[in-house]
Amino acid sequence: MRRAKKKIMAGHSKFKNIQFRKDRQDGIRSKLFSKFSRDITIAAKAGLPDPAANSRLRLAIANAKAESMPRDNIDRAIKKAIGGEADTYEEIRYEGFGPGGVSLIVEVLTDNRNRAAANVRAIFGKNGGNMGDAGSVAFMFDRLGRIVYPRSAGSDDAVMEAAIDAGAQDVESDEEGHVIFTAFEDFAAVIEALEASLGAAKSTGIIWKPQTLTPVASESVPTLMKLIDTLEDDDDVQTVWTNADISDEDMARLG
Repeated sequence: MRRAKKKIMAGHSKFKNIQFRKDRQDGIRSKLFSKFSRDITIAAKAGLPDPAANSRLRLAIANAKAESMPRDNIDRAIKKAIGGEADTYEEIRYEGFGPGGVSLIVEVLTDNRNRAAANVRAIFGKNGGNMGDAGSVAFMFDRLGRIVYPRSAGSDDAVMEAAIDAGAQDVESDEEGHVIFTAFEDFAAVIEALEASLGAAKSTGIIWKPQTLTPVASESVPTLMKLIDTLEDDDDVQTVWTNADISDEDMARLG
C-alpha cells in the first residue's frame, strides 16, 4: 500500500485559490443550491432514495449540507426522484484552453446536450479561450477523490495515520484543515473508513487535480477569471477545473 504523504502548506494553496468560489454572493449560493438539488435528485433516481443504501446519494447530501443547504430543499429533491418528476440529465465533460494558455475542464449536467455545448463554446470564445477536443486537456489532470476535514478533526499526524489506514493516497494539512486524496475507485471505501475514525467529513467530491500548474501573467488574470465565472454561472455547468497558477497578489487585486 502506498503511504500517504504529509504536506504542510503555507497559506492557501494555489489549487484551492483557483477553485471556483462557490460562495461568492447570495445569488451564487442560490445557483449552487439548484445544482446540489439536481445532484441529489439524479443520485436518488439512479439508486435507492435511502442515503444509507445509496453511496452516491449520501455524498450528494453531505456536500449540500456542507454548504448549509436547508433540509427541506434536500427532502424535496429526493421526493422529486421518488415521484418520477426528475428530468433525464446527461453528464458531459468539455475541455478547453483559457487566456495565458491554461487548461480547463468543464463538467456539465444537462437535459439538452446541444444547448450545453453551444453555450460552453460561446463562453470560451467570448472570453479569450477556445474549446478543445475530448482528451485534449484531461491527460494533464488526475481524477481523484477529495475528502476535506476541518482543523478540529485532529492533529496533522493523527489525520495522516487515519488516512493511511483508510487507504488514501495523499494528505495536505494547513492551518485551515486537512485535505485527503484517494484513488477514484477507492473513494467510497476511504470515506467510510475515515468516518469510523474521524467522524463525518466537511465535504467530499470527485475532482480533477492538475499534475502541474501553469503560471498566469498578471495581465491575463482578469480575462481568465471572467471566463471561469461566466462558465460557472451557466445553469448546466456543475464544476470548472483549471491548472492555472495565479499569484496571491493577483488574487488579492481581484478581491
